[in-house]
Amino acid sequence: MYFFLILMVTLALGYGVLMLWYSLGWKRLKNYTVPVPRIGTTPVTVIIPARDEADNIPSLLDALKHQTYPVNLLEIIIIDDFSTDNTADIVRSLGAANIKLLQMSQLLDKSQRLNSYKKKAIEMAIGQASGSLIVTTDADCVMGPKWIETIVQFYEDRRPKFIAAPVSFFKEDNFFKKLQSLDFMSMQGITGAVAQLQSGTMCNGANLAYEKDAFYDVGGFSGIDKIASGDDMLLMYKIYNAYPEGVMYLRSEDAIVRTLPVDTLKGFMNQRIRWSSKADKYEDKRLFWVLLLVYFFNVGLLAMGLTAIFLPVLWPWLLILLLFKVTMELYFLLPVAQFFNKTGLLVYFIPGQIFHIPYIVLAGWLGKFGSYQWKGRKVN
Repeated sequence: MYFFLILMVTLALGYGVLMLWYSLGWKRLKNYTVPVPRIGTTPVTVIIPARDEADNIPSLLDALKHQTYPVNLLEIIIIDDFSTDNTADIVRSLGAANIKLLQMSQLLDKSQRLNSYKKKAIEMAIGQASGSLIVTTDADCVMGPKWIETIVQFYEDRRPKFIAAPVSFFKEDNFFKKLQSLDFMSMQGITGAVAQLQSGTMCNGANLAYEKDAFYDVGGFSGIDKIASGDDMLLMYKIYNAYPEGVMYLRSEDAIVRTLPVDTLKGFMNQRIRWSSKADKYEDKRLFWVLLLVYFFNVGLLAMGLTAIFLPVLWPWLLILLLFKVTMELYFLLPVAQFFNKTGLLVYFIPGQIFHIPYIVLAGWLGKFGSYQWKGRKVN
């Protein structure tokens, strides 16, 4: 038991240092403001893979139509990934002159089996893109009118090869969705922090931008195309490896993309298992070791909680470690929540720990050894 306690205290200290490191990174990451107001001149192609998104894509199309960036410089490609609903028909009926629809069913042999349809969809769209700057988002997202304008201003000002930008949940209308939003907001804070500190590579495919030339320079998705997910982070690392100074995070409220939390526990677990399934695929071992620390710290807390039922002497240690964990996480999360205007969600943070710790353990295990369902497809 003493060895276990020493191990847990060591993991806790490591976790505390990690949270302080992330806090420092987020503090150093300043909000981006345009030095001189101007109209961008970079041709942009926005790429949106869509599968069975008939309920969500009208809102996305409306948000894209209201972008302030010049229409003659903005191309939008929706690529329909074998949808079984009327997603393609909606795009046709609600489209605009600069919105182009591609259908994988017309471009691929239906007998061809892929492990990552999303990567293939993006790759095919880039092949037809006219823009030199590629921006990707998801079909269940919405964004403000200055989204593209802000990304382009940042790009023309700093000239990065790859831009990770903020993503936030919205329409959190119940306790379960609020917990998801808190968890996702933590990931976003870490994404910005590690980019600022140049201590890792994280991003989310709902809000990315990269040079088309950089995509081809690193061989696109070649080498990672057999991995089911990772169209975002695995590509980011390839570009980072080629251009270490060329990967940046755009911290701006005008650049935030908003997406929906999932409705069911099953859907949530499938999503998180999908995200964690690529953990051992990262060539960026800094991130791998961080994930390992976080995972085993949570495994230890869960094991301690279960063991304390039979060994009450562990309860004081468990409470101390939980208090330490919550304190360090809230210290990091408060300024992140202020940026996303979601400080009201922090009241759900402590009760959410009852859900958060078991889910980390379960999703991490199944991400390595299990399978998941996504968009009607089973992925191993």
